[in-house]
Amino acid sequence: MPATGNVLIVGAGPTGLLLAGDLAEAGVPCTVLERRADEPNLTRAFAVHARTLEMLDARGLADALIATGHLVRAVQPFRWARIDLSRLPGRFPYALITPQYETERLLAARARAAGAEIVEGAEVTGFSQDRDGVEVLVRGQEPRRGAYLVGADGVRSVVREVLGLPFPGQSAVRSVMMADVRLTDPPPDQLNAGVDGDGFAFVVPFGDGWYRVIAWNRAHQLPDSDPVDLDEMRDVMRRVFGTDHGLHDPRWSSRFHSDERQVPNYRVGRVFLAGDAAHVHSPAGGMGMNTGLQDAANLGWKLAADLQGWGRYGLLDTYQEERHPVGRRVLRLSGAILRGGLVESQALRWLREGAIAAATRTPPIVRRAAGAVSGIDIAYPAPRGSHRLTGRRAPDVPLAGKPTRLYEALREGKFVLVVAANDRAVSYLAGHCYPDRVHCSVAGGATRTSALVRPDGYIAWATDETAPDRRATEIRRALGYWCGAPADRHTGRTDRTDRTGPSGDRHPIA
Repeated sequence: MPATGNVLIVGAGPTGLLLAGDLAEAGVPCTVLERRADEPNLTRAFAVHARTLEMLDARGLADALIATGHLVRAVQPFRWARIDLSRLPGRFPYALITPQYETERLLAARARAAGAEIVEGAEVTGFSQDRDGVEVLVRGQEPRRGAYLVGADGVRSVVREVLGLPFPGQSAVRSVMMADVRLTDPPPDQLNAGVDGDGFAFVVPFGDGWYRVIAWNRAHQLPDSDPVDLDEMRDVMRRVFGTDHGLHDPRWSSRFHSDERQVPNYRVGRVFLAGDAAHVHSPAGGMGMNTGLQDAANLGWKLAADLQGWGRYGLLDTYQEERHPVGRRVLRLSGAILRGGLVESQALRWLREGAIAAATRTPPIVRRAAGAVSGIDIAYPAPRGSHRLTGRRAPDVPLAGKPTRLYEALREGKFVLVVAANDRAVSYLAGHCYPDRVHCSVAGGATRTSALVRPDGYIAWATDETAPDRRATEIRRALGYWCGAPADRHTGRTDRTDRTGPSGDRHPIA
């Protein structure tokens, strides 16, 4: 089995499916190996935050997903802490509440339509890697071989275990009860949460008459395998909310425990980890699935660039450099929210509630909290001396002509070069030298800033240079660094021997 330029992905959850769609749309063959076969995915995620919606918008999926759920313009982890999302920048100043299976359904359809292979009932039991690729063992099937392997197989990741990587951390909370139910007397249509020190409860509307209820009782913590007692869930809700909202008719229920863990290395040779296989968090803030989807968006275009021969020196290593700090930050933020709600001392509760109530009336703090929870303020490290926008989220700026805005242009899966003025020389450079990698557009409004936006919606490079010749020179250098050598005018292909680092180092064997 010779190694080919394909990618094997273990796990058909949201992370694996988004990655598969990105690779397939970029023309990279990929196969998703999913252990489940005809099994419902009764997972816990229900919140899709603003930054994730922007990434789905860049794939043409946001509007379809929004139609399946309910919009929430404020996140209220507890009744005394409200985070206003309505002032977030961009098209999505809210969180979307929708069952995770709706997200998976759209992502799977996109991946299949682009040519990705999704194999159900494929249980990965092990793998080995060498200089040229990775060979994956699948129970009852022939081994599969690919250029790279991505473990997106959740908190009990087989890929992580075979790598022998530690997964340090601790349990944040045990024996959490969860159920999808009907409510006779539902609360207002927003995230409704409360805590009394000995327990907490969340009520989340799906917008179709069903509600996700999550409850925890400090005094009665059972193994995850024990069934949920609806009477106990009602009791916790009455303590927290003063009412059980007429909870009845569960369609499913389960217990789970929530860990706070993060693997130290997201990459080992030709093997990568993403989503819950790399990091797990407290459910507070609803950031877990969103972080995994953003892992996939970061990794996909880099794998495609490497396999297509134009990725710059060390590009694959930037996945660890950029995403590991984000995972660590989400772990700390969600853990702080949870622990803040579970303070036992009455005096500390009063102090906590007073401090947070004051903070949520302070606009700068509210903006920072909303940016952190929504993912809008995520930024990646930039080299010293870079433009102030480098590494930051690209806003959905208007463009002259069609597409009319940036995130529509990103649907091509390419870099987008937004130039401040109609510079024909720059347009020719991008369109004729990088036709398969760069979409060039003129900014739709008055600006002096030109920027190169990565396929994942972050700014790779920017300049405020207004002199046409100097601006063209800077753009040519940026394209060469980020997008590799220009394609051959006759074949349209890139010479892999041009893949050198900033100091002339050859691209190492992965």
